Amino acid sequence: MTAARAPTDDQAPLLVDDDGTGIRRLILNRPSQRNGLSRDLMGRLSDALSEINDTPGVRVVVLAANGPAFCSGHDLKELTAARKENDGGRAFFAATMAQCSSLMQTIMGCSKPVIASVHGMATAAGCQLVASCDLAIAAEGAQFATPGVHIGLFCSTPMVALSRNVGSKQAMEMLLTGEPVSAARAAEIGLVNHAVADDELDDAVAGMAKKIAAKSSLTLAMGKAAFYRQRELPVARAYDYASRVMVENMLAADAEEGIDALLTRRPPQWRDR
Repeated sequence: MTAARAPTDDQAPLLVDDDGTGIRRLILNRPSQRNGLSRDLMGRLSDALSEINDTPGVRVVVLAANGPAFCSGHDLKELTAARKENDGGRAFFAATMAQCSSLMQTIMGCSKPVIASVHGMATAAGCQLVASCDLAIAAEGAQFATPGVHIGLFCSTPMVALSRNVGSKQAMEMLLTGEPVSAARAAEIGLVNHAVADDELDDAVAGMAKKIAAKSSLTLAMGKAAFYRQRELPVARAYDYASRVMVENMLAADAEEGIDALLTRRPPQWRDR
């Protein structure tokens, strides 16, 4: 599947599209490089997500891609060129991995839900990108892989996101064999939420995005932040933390409005506070 996305600009590695309903689409636009994550593209993605945090009108983010692949991972040509440096590329490699790790955490830390719309291949850091998003829907022709072992480079940083989304045995199978898994299998193991027909991908993503965009932005932001924080805590501390979040949420105007709307059988009018 070749995803046709508007707007188009052959020179820009990242495109931004707002549909007027609170859904902002960030579109990887390096199709001839299979949307490899160059330092420039990672920087633009991080900047776009940071800006979204400060944009009240954006309620949901969709991460999509132009061309035949979603994302092939790091730009290997860029990494290889760095070997010519006096240190053999060590400083560039370290900066690249640090930037990539920061980008993935920026996605998780974004106050707005991020949905990956995946077609074609999502490999290595591209698979990591999907795993780092809050939600993901894949076209049935999509495939996912952490193939670093094929070239003597274990996918250690993709492993962080992958192992937090799928079971240990499934993650290790992907990491140790490097073999791709289908969209259907990715849905079975929890790497994506749904696998849909190729020609239904855009509608499926839009449908999910619209459902989420109809909710209180304050509630979504509080819930997303709490989800990622609590899962790294021991159970007792997680419950203590989640209970405090619930109390603050109950005191919010939108919770008062939502409960009243339910009791009086009317649609809620969110104020996002």
